[in-house]
Amino acid sequence: MSRIALVTLVVDDYDEAIRFYTEALGFRLVEDEPRPDSARWVVVRPGAGQDGTGLLLARAKGEEQRARVGDQTGGRVGFFLHTGDFAGDHARMAAAGVTFLEEPRHEPYGSVAVFQDLYGNRWDLLQPAATD
Repeated sequence: MSRIALVTLVVDDYDEAIRFYTEALGFRLVEDEPRPDSARWVVVRPGAGQDGTGLLLARAKGEEQRARVGDQTGGRVGFFLHTGDFAGDHARMAAAGVTFLEEPRHEPYGSVAVFQDLYGNRWDLLQPAATD
């Protein structure tokens, strides 16, 4: 095995999720294909390269999946977004309306701030500390 290609994120609505991930977080929409059952295959990915892990935005079907929207990890941080420009990305995301749940902090492992996506899933915005 060489890498994890996609991680599924259950969402309420494809278009609002695409807007959030592309406009507020700066991801790229790399696939948006209709499926025969009125579903869509929607993939967004951070960064300019094609090799990173992408998010498969999957619209919830049924009550069990709808109950998971926004709480896919039981309230803990479940997603980690690395950056090379913590201050710049933090400011850009805050200006775009992203809700940060704490002030930025500087830890031995890097600069970090927890934010939530439009459904309430918790993410770390993280610039890892430089290694020697």
